[in-house]
Amino acid sequence: MNGKEKKEQNKGGRKPKANPSIHRYVFRLTDEENAKFLTFFEQSGMKVMAHFITACIFQKPVKTVKIDMDAVDFHTRLTNFYSQFRAVGVNYNQIVKILYRNFSEKKASAYLFKLEKQTAEMADLCRKVIELTQEFEKEHLQKHR
Repeated sequence: MNGKEKKEQNKGGRKPKANPSIHRYVFRLTDEENAKFLTFFEQSGMKVMAHFITACIFQKPVKTVKIDMDAVDFHTRLTNFYSQFRAVGVNYNQIVKILYRNFSEKKASAYLFKLEKQTAEMADLCRKVIELTQEFEKEHLQKHR
């Protein structure tokens, strides 16, 4: 083996690109133009500014993603509320079992009557929550679609 073959075998580093970007262009922006440009870049969600610029120049579609934090917060709170509502349902079943196991049927029925009133109030509250949710979705979430 001669020295030239050895160098080719042990060549380190990156493999060269098939079509490297070697042409460079420079342009200048005013403060207003730069602010607008940076806003567009941030809205695009792209991580590399050069890719964003080439997409704009060659009219490739630039996707912008807008996140409505109020809607995200609403969804999070509604999910937490739903979890609590399910937990109440589980507790309700456990209470009924415990009442019939530990009390006489007459006493258990009296407690269940009180529990039934509370359940009816909770059902009304649940209906109101559903109405408010539907109203919120109509007014705020449907606009963005």
